[in-house]
Amino acid sequence: MNRKIWDISPPIHSNSPVFPGDTTYSQDWTWQLSDQCPVNVSTIRMSPHVGAHADAPLHYQAEAQSAGAMDLDPFLGPCRVIHVLGCHDLVQPHHIEHALRQVPSRILVRTYKDSIPTVWQDQFAAFAPETLDLLHAHGVRLVGIDTPSIDPSTSKTLDSHKRILSYDMRVLENLDLCAVEAGDYELIALPLKLIEADASPVRAILRAL
Repeated sequence: MNRKIWDISPPIHSNSPVFPGDTTYSQDWTWQLSDQCPVNVSTIRMSPHVGAHADAPLHYQAEAQSAGAMDLDPFLGPCRVIHVLGCHDLVQPHHIEHALRQVPSRILVRTYKDSIPTVWQDQFAAFAPETLDLLHAHGVRLVGIDTPSIDPSTSKTLDSHKRILSYDMRVLENLDLCAVEAGDYELIALPLKLIEADASPVRAILRAL
C-alpha cells in the first residue's frame, strides 16, 4: 500500500543559509560530459550543518561519538509533529505540554507558518533546556526543529545541546515542516556514515502511518 510522503528536507545549493562563518555549499566539476569523457563527476564542499542535518555528540563534546558512529534507531520510526507557530524565541514546556499524551519517542517542532527563511536570520526559535527535561521525562529520544539550532544563535554556553548530551538524545535541525500538519507520522532521516564528522546531512521524510 502506498503511503503519502512529506519531504521535510530544504533544498541544498550555493545560496542555502548557514551560520555566519560556516562553509556554504559549493560544487566544482572534476569531469564533464564530452566527446572524450563519458560522465559528469563533481566535487562538493560544504558544512555538514547545511540543510536538514543530524548533529552528532562530537559537535558539542570533544572525543564524543561522530555522525557515522551513531545508532540509526532514533532516526527511524514513529514521531509526532507539534506546532508552535510564530515562535521566534525559546520553545517552552507550556508550548508543547498539550501534545505529549502517549507521545512517541521522536518529536519534531514546527515554528514557521508559511515558509522557512532562504537567507540567514539571527533570530529563530530554539528549545528551552526545561523543555528538553520534559521531553526526556516522557521518553523522547530524538528532537527536531525547523530552525538552524536547538540553541539561540547567540548562545555560547549551548545549554540545550548540553542537555541532550546528558540525556543521550539525538537532534535534527533545519527541517522544513511548512507543509506538515500537527500529528503522528513515521520519520525516516538517516545520517550518513561519516566516521570523522560532527554532523551529517539527512534526507528527512515523513510518511503517513
